[in-house]
Amino acid sequence: MDARFLGIGELTEVPAVAVVVDVMRAFTVAAWAFARGAERIVLAGSLDDALALKAGHPDWVALKDGPPAPGFDAVNSPGMLRSLDLGGRTVVQKTTAGTVGALAVKDAPLVLCASFVVAEATARVLGASESVTFVVTGEDGRADEDLACAEYIALRATGAATEAAGFLRRAAESRAAGELAQGVRQGVHPDDVALCLELDRFPYAMVAALEGSLMVLRPHAVDTSA
Repeated sequence: MDARFLGIGELTEVPAVAVVVDVMRAFTVAAWAFARGAERIVLAGSLDDALALKAGHPDWVALKDGPPAPGFDAVNSPGMLRSLDLGGRTVVQKTTAGTVGALAVKDAPLVLCASFVVAEATARVLGASESVTFVVTGEDGRADEDLACAEYIALRATGAATEAAGFLRRAAESRAAGELAQGVRQGVHPDDVALCLELDRFPYAMVAALEGSLMVLRPHAVDTSA
């Protein structure tokens, strides 16, 4: 597999297959949202877009990075989200990096959104893909937690027996993990870092595609037992 690892700003063409990686925390949160029963996640381009979607659909659940804010129902924290009942709900998500990365490749034929909690399922979907662009969303493509996850998924997609410990260690020692643990960022639960480092917690990949004018993320069940 020809794997490329690019920051959002380095994307110059529409890839055939894109894997958008945001470990801490957008696509860990998205995976938890599906685990809590969400039907779909609409990826918003801006805070104003998210609020407009929420205003037009009061029953949708809107979440964002940072502290709680008027108009939003939740924050981008897996530790906080895991206690919500999202059965059958539509979630609107706007984050600093993850949702931006997904929207940057919205025209790609296949877009997967990933983190460690869905790593194996994501790798299985990639299967025999000849060329995959991994969008490393954090820190202009330099976030080591995202790069480590992307590199791990790329190796697993080839069927290589890969030890995950080193990749998870890099993520645990990343700048983002430190900021979350030290309270530098707002809207953080004490368990967030640990939850972001749970390998293969969920048996589904997350596929994003345009549905009308909206970029919508949905779970895709994968048999990871074999």
